[in-house]
Amino acid sequence: MPQHTGLNRLYWKISATLLLVLAVVGIGYILITSYTARQYLQEVNQRLYGSIAKQLVKETRPLVNGQPDTAATHDIMHSMMVINPSVEVYLLDTAGRIIDYVVPYKSVKLERVGLGPVREFIDSEGQAFVLGDDPKKPGAKNAFSAAPVIESGRLTGYAYIILAGEEQAAVTSNLFGSYMLRLGAGMFFLALAAALAIGLIAIGLITRNLRQIIVAVRRFKEGDYDARIPEKDKGDLAILADTFNAMADKIEANIEQLQSMDRLRQELIANVSHDLRTPLALVQGYIETLMMKEDSLLPEERKKYLEIVMDSSDKLSRLVAQLFEYSKLEADQIQPEKEPFLLSELAQDVAVKYQILALEKNIEIRLDTPPELPLVFADVALVERVLQNLMDNALKFTPPGGKVAIQLRNHNKGVEVRVSDTGPGIPESEQAHIFERYRKSEATENKKVGTGLGLAIVKKILEIHNAAIQVQSKPGQGAAFWFMLPAYQQ
Repeated sequence: MPQHTGLNRLYWKISATLLLVLAVVGIGYILITSYTARQYLQEVNQRLYGSIAKQLVKETRPLVNGQPDTAATHDIMHSMMVINPSVEVYLLDTAGRIIDYVVPYKSVKLERVGLGPVREFIDSEGQAFVLGDDPKKPGAKNAFSAAPVIESGRLTGYAYIILAGEEQAAVTSNLFGSYMLRLGAGMFFLALAAALAIGLIAIGLITRNLRQIIVAVRRFKEGDYDARIPEKDKGDLAILADTFNAMADKIEANIEQLQSMDRLRQELIANVSHDLRTPLALVQGYIETLMMKEDSLLPEERKKYLEIVMDSSDKLSRLVAQLFEYSKLEADQIQPEKEPFLLSELAQDVAVKYQILALEKNIEIRLDTPPELPLVFADVALVERVLQNLMDNALKFTPPGGKVAIQLRNHNKGVEVRVSDTGPGIPESEQAHIFERYRKSEATENKKVGTGLGLAIVKKILEIHNAAIQVQSKPGQGAAFWFMLPAYQQ
């Protein structure tokens, strides 16, 4: 039911808009028609009676020495007005000043007439449609006839005749008003009928495919994330349909990503729970033993138990610190403080720190740093963290008697860092996933070692340095991890 209500509302909105547009168009049409009709009437008057000023000048001498000959001209002027009562006759001097006139009611309000239109009319010999000043209506323009008055070869004035005076204007105004009323009523009903017809057609075209789109949107809203608008149902709303399909694809991908993230978080919780449970159980067990056998334990046993408790506490601290570090990296709360430094010196420090642990496991650490390496531009502490995680990873899986190597190489774009070991290697099927967050390889899971965050932290740190971590490994042939840091540009 809401679907039909929405479409009906859309129908009336479009229909009302079309009706309004057509009404505006109709009013505009009436105004243009009115203006054009008035212009047409004035042009007709000028074409029919444009020569009467010349006839007046020809048949009489309206000016004598530049002054109006009232006795001679008024009779002729009155005769012309008897034949055509709408005309108004004026005599102008050479500056356009009105010096005499014969008009009904003598309601002349202008003292002067602009001579520009008069000269244009005379120069075109009455062929140009020109409107001039109406002496009885200041600011108004009207059709006229004009002719020069020549005495002894000298211009002494002008005969200026308004062809549509007040009487004609009053009659035509009434007739024109009635005509416009009939025209307006006809246009209104025509626009109304056209709006209704066009509205029905437009709604039919627009809503032809809208119902199918609404059905697909409703299905998607109710949980059917496979709902899409088929190509055949897009019609005239293809842009809307394509936008919905793209949006649905994006939402579905986001939902799948969130579900994958949720699964990975569950894996993390399971891994972290196990890793926390083991050292906690050890700490709790040995503390209980110390408390229960406080009086009977030998000093050597007490020391051994305390060392186990301390070692378990260290593991817990490292685990918590690793989780905290990764959470900050994932939330973009760590910004690198880059500076130029020698990578060879940093690699030497890291190798020295891991020598004691390597000796305990009977593992050899090799450092290969060629001379004259350029400075790199990066965050020293974060790069050190990357090397530590890679060394932890290498020492963890390298068997006694094996080797771990740190190699630095100079390249055109920077310095390459490679950490390799002689451990069991990584199956090719797992190499694409070992850097994923919350993910451990099968070998790691089987041994129950670590949280699977070490390499994920390495990847995040290098990403904020615009670098990438690479791996090369084969089962039984060890593994090598490498990345490149940009050289410092002075």
